[in-house]
Amino acid sequence: MKYLFSRKKLTLSIGLAFLMISAIATYAAIIPVILGTGTNADAPLVSGPATVTFRQLTTTPGDVGAWHYHPGYVHSVVTSGAIKIEDGCGGETTYSAGQAFETSEGRVHRAINEGTVDAVEYNVFIREQGKPLTRFIPENQRRCGPPSKVEECTSDGWAIFDFPTTFGNQGECVKYVLQRPRVTLLVPQDPLQ
Repeated sequence: MKYLFSRKKLTLSIGLAFLMISAIATYAAIIPVILGTGTNADAPLVSGPATVTFRQLTTTPGDVGAWHYHPGYVHSVVTSGAIKIEDGCGGETTYSAGQAFETSEGRVHRAINEGTVDAVEYNVFIREQGKPLTRFIPENQRRCGPPSKVEECTSDGWAIFDFPTTFGNQGECVKYVLQRPRVTLLVPQDPLQ
């Protein structure tokens, strides 16, 4: 009887420990909530049909996101806390409540919450139909790229890029940038001004 009682205590203790560890692991996370998704039949940003998604993203204190990119246009507004966006090529910028930022052009990055409170942001994704919101880099490897501006290819900058390809010289990097599709949008005017 004593053996059975001890075994039940052990099983109960292990179960409670597992629940506590799960709760802690679950808390340190990035929590996405899709608020709405729709289709724009003729979106100028993608020159055709686009999927538009609105999302709330909560990044808990201490969380470090995975390396990823977005195959489309993403605009974000931080509503509480602060979130650091680390570029795969180096450099980082921290955005606080009330600030907005863009993570477009497929650039590899990750989000980090170094604060003590949840960082909450709202995102709008505009992408070609059939494309996902996010693509994660295999094995969570840090990658640099792709280049967005010719200036990033100069002064041996071409040598740091390794995503989605590497370059043998500055000319290859510049050619890649110049061949990337560009979007030219008409700027709306306010007729009452």
